[in-house]
Amino acid sequence: MINTIDFKIDALNDMKTYPDDIYFIGNTDLLKNKKVSIVGTRKPISYTKALTHEISTKLSNANITIVSGVAMGVDAIAHNASINNTIAVVANGLNIRYPAVNQNLIKQIEENSLILSTYKPNEKARAYTFVQRNELVVALGDILIITQADLKSGSLRSAQFAIDMGKKIYVLPHRIGESQGTNELLEKGLATPIYDVDKFIQEITGNKKEIVNSDKFLEYCKQNPSYDLAVQKYNQKVFEYELLGKISIENGNITIC
Repeated sequence: MINTIDFKIDALNDMKTYPDDIYFIGNTDLLKNKKVSIVGTRKPISYTKALTHEISTKLSNANITIVSGVAMGVDAIAHNASINNTIAVVANGLNIRYPAVNQNLIKQIEENSLILSTYKPNEKARAYTFVQRNELVVALGDILIITQADLKSGSLRSAQFAIDMGKKIYVLPHRIGESQGTNELLEKGLATPIYDVDKFIQEITGNKKEIVNSDKFLEYCKQNPSYDLAVQKYNQKVFEYELLGKISIENGNITIC
């Protein structure tokens, strides 16, 4: 059911204009949590996929809510890795599950976490609504992580929002010629690189204890489930983990690599 938030979200005071209405489906208690915004390219390389998933999983396990824009690529990976502790912000009315490729993911977020929009039902996404969506994603997070971005991309527009709001930006270090947008942020001293994921998590959480890994999907895969059932239950995570080389498909069943 689509509802309207009837309380003030202090974090959104950092936006140029506080939204007139904020529509939601899901658990608004997540708005009370410490939050980290994660964005990036729609076409991440394998390195980016793996580290985006690891960072999102470990932050979520540390009770930090992941905020992103539910686009293809980095956004989808971040949401999938934190499916019970994530906030998705969309650029259209909530009765439209867009992009279509992420319909199942969006449904899972509706059922397990929280999805937000500043647009009325039936309103379709347009160029300017994506920009406003990006501003809202950045405003909700205490910091912004960009795991891969091209020059003149929407992710760099998000970086500018973070700069204007006085929020710290973190990026993954990439090779020369890859992720030129984040490399430019590093070159200009506008972002901090993440060289060690566990140290980064400890810095953000203030918890110096050892990071405990918990991956429900991999635990599920230890049971050697059928491929069809795994896709039905976990959807894109099956394809993501197969691409990352964490699982393989043998005789119609999943095994851990």
